[in-house]
Amino acid sequence: MYNVLLTGGSKGIGNAIKKKFVESGYNVYAPTHQELDLENKKSIESYIRNNREITFDVLINNAGINDINTIEDVSDDEMERMFQVNLFAPIQLIKGFVGKMKQKHAGRIVNISSIWSVVSKRGRSIYAATKHGIHGVTNTLAIELAPYNILVNTVCPGFTLTELTLKNNSKEQISEISREIPLGRMANTNEIAEVVFFLGSMNNTYLTGQKIIVDGGFTCK
Repeated sequence: MYNVLLTGGSKGIGNAIKKKFVESGYNVYAPTHQELDLENKKSIESYIRNNREITFDVLINNAGINDINTIEDVSDDEMERMFQVNLFAPIQLIKGFVGKMKQKHAGRIVNISSIWSVVSKRGRSIYAATKHGIHGVTNTLAIELAPYNILVNTVCPGFTLTELTLKNNSKEQISEISREIPLGRMANTNEIAEVVFFLGSMNNTYLTGQKIIVDGGFTCK
């Protein structure tokens, strides 16, 4: 049985990813915030140390923070938290667990980015910086790890009907956003999970170093 390490698996897209891998027979580790605090480097080090005997065949860096603020208003704490959770933590986890993948000469890493690494919107400068950064990691590791048959890709979800989306937007606001999407609707979480599953599964044998945008055509405009 293949082992999957998934961050941010408790809700939204992460929960859909977890369900898809479990239904497909994978053994999924989706640590809680208490088990793995991505804002805390020592917590990450401890998690890596406590699980060093496990060979993770798939690593999915899904957890993220999106604080929205103009460049003049964003605080140092917000910047540090976003860079830590969205960029530094994934690098730390990859660094900690990729050795076992290399020994096995097989592995899949999927980094979850965002459409805001492709197009721009007011108030997202720091978030966009972290999400651009994670694909830079993907590109480099796709080359660096290719000799070990480890495939590394980025998925950029667009507007998705998560619990948070429904909580933060009225029906009218969701309809307004949907009109901006060529397919005329937001994605459901399962549609994002299907793409992540393919890239992270052993069905993917050749696709690496790519930025896959799942947005209903939004960034094509």
